[in-house]
Parts: sequence; C-alpha cells; structure tokens
Amino acid sequence: MKRIPATGVRRMARHAAAATTFNSAEDHTVTSHLTRRDFHRRCAALAATGLLARTATAAEAPFQLNYIVASCMYGKAPLSEILPEVRKTGAEYIEIWAERHGNQREQIDEMGPDAFAELLKQNNVKLGSFTCFKYGIFNMQGEMDLVRRLGGDMVICNSGGPKGLTGDELKSAVKSFAGKLRPHVDAAADRGLILGLENHSGSLISSQDAQQMLLDAIPSPHLGIALAPYHMPQDPQLLADHIRTLGDRLVHIQAWEHGMGCMTKLPKDQELMQLPHRGPLDWTPLLAALKEIDYQGRTEIFMHPVPRGIPILDTTDAVTAEINAARDYLSGCLRKIG
Repeated sequence: MKRIPATGVRRMARHAAAATTFNSAEDHTVTSHLTRRDFHRRCAALAATGLLARTATAAEAPFQLNYIVASCMYGKAPLSEILPEVRKTGAEYIEIWAERHGNQREQIDEMGPDAFAELLKQNNVKLGSFTCFKYGIFNMQGEMDLVRRLGGDMVICNSGGPKGLTGDELKSAVKSFAGKLRPHVDAAADRGLILGLENHSGSLISSQDAQQMLLDAIPSPHLGIALAPYHMPQDPQLLADHIRTLGDRLVHIQAWEHGMGCMTKLPKDQELMQLPHRGPLDWTPLLAALKEIDYQGRTEIFMHPVPRGIPILDTTDAVTAEINAARDYLSGCLRKIG
C-alpha cells in the first residue's frame, strides 16, 4: 500500500470520484492511479491505524494553523542550532531549504540522512518538506526519495518560465507544461508524496488563471499550490477569494507579504515588512478563507533577507522571537474570526 501524506487524507476523499473518470488514452492523467477500489482499500487501512479517526477529531476542534519553520530563516546556521528552535515557535515541522537561500539541504548531504534523522528525533521535530529551486521542477525525483526516507510528505519547487503570458498563449503554455509535469506528479503519487508548486512571480504558473488551468489539467491530490501571497496583488479580499478557489488544492501557504520587497537592500525595519504584523496586509480575511476551506496543510512564517543566505536577524534567538511575533499576530486574527 502506498503511503498517503497526512495532509492528503481529506483531499483523497474529495478526489476519489474524479480519479475514476480518466480511463481513455486521451484523458489519462496521474489521477487514474487512485481508483475507487484503491481509495476504499486505503481508507480501510488508514482507519485501521486510527488516522481517519484522528482526522475526524481534528475537524471538530477549533480551527488553528499547523506551523512549519523554514530553515533558511536562520540563514546558513547548522541544523543542530536550528532544530531546537522549531518547537519554540509553536511548530513541529521543519522545511529544508537549499543554496542559495540556506544550505541545510547541503548539510544533510554532509552529515548523511541517518544523522539528520537522529537530530530530528532528538529535538522532537518532524520533516515536512524540501524546497529546492536549484534542481528545477523536472529534477525533483531524487529529492522525493530522500523526503520519503526521512518521513516528510512534500517537495516544493516553481515552474520556471516563460512569464507574463496571457490568453491563448498562456493556455497553450500551461497545456504543454502540464503534459511534461504529469510523469513527475506520477512519481510523487508512487511515493505517497505531494508535489507543491510555488506561484513565483517569475514563473509560468504565477497568475490565478495559470494556477487553475494547471490544476484542472492535472486533478490529482498529489499536485497542489504552495501559495506565496508575496507574489500576488496585495489585496486581502483577492487573496482570500483565491484561497477559496484553490480549496483542497492548496497544499502549503507562506505567511509572507510583499511589504517593501526583497530584491533591494533596505533598512532592517523595512525589510521585515514582509512579515505578518510588520507589513500593511490585513491577514484576517486570508485566515477566514483558510478556516472556510478547512485548510489542513502547513503554514510557514516567511520572508527573504537581502542578500539571500543570511539569517533574517543577527542572532538565533532574535529570529525565533520574530517568528513568534508574527505567529502572535496571526493568532489575533484567528480570534477575530471566532
């Protein structure tokens, strides 16, 4: 039986019916792996281990965010220094970033996967995902293997260019990209993982239209959007509506706003405006939308420093405190929602 990510249990139910409709050679997509028989067999196995029961219990609890820490927030600090901070931020998951944003992915290669797994265990932290833009979306299968070995459930990348297309050009480009991407979604499904696609502004799959076209072309629970609000118009209602449209295809979200940008060196107070509570974006409508869709993915408090690869603040303690300040703000937004 293939392992289904914890974040994908609900999506599996919602997509089971769709998965049985792609039987012709013309319409075949990766979702054909999830037949009705497969779905019921997996649900039975999950129920036997109590996972479905825990999911049902979670649905009855007050809505809250499930946090993950991006390793690159601490620059290129060693994993032995970062992992003890994760639980201090209210998170239980770590996301590993590679050069040029951090070097924790390279650190895993240096120490070996078993040593990293032991560090996770010592610090009571789980691996959530890898974000490794340097490999490109079509070269992530090796990362998928390592993530699976280490107990994670997602790899994240962006689509690359071309960017700025509209109309028929955009439709044609997305259709072509979907055809190339299907085997890689297939590979994620075979490993029981999710392939998260970031809506990077410099990529083909950046606009709302492009994201929806791709998701329609590949209606698989193993492909979703890793949403970076930074790369979208800073309109709270537009962002909230987009979250509702994505629904269960939203697999990861960064609590990251544009502020004054991240491409030019700015005074630190201005650079930090990418973070919730520092910048002007009202996150309450976004969190209301997340609650409405019963978002079960992970939330990552995030920003990019200038230059890349340095910590967002000078000390490890200061980075952790800043993440917690953003988390406190988001908790206040949730209290407003009720």
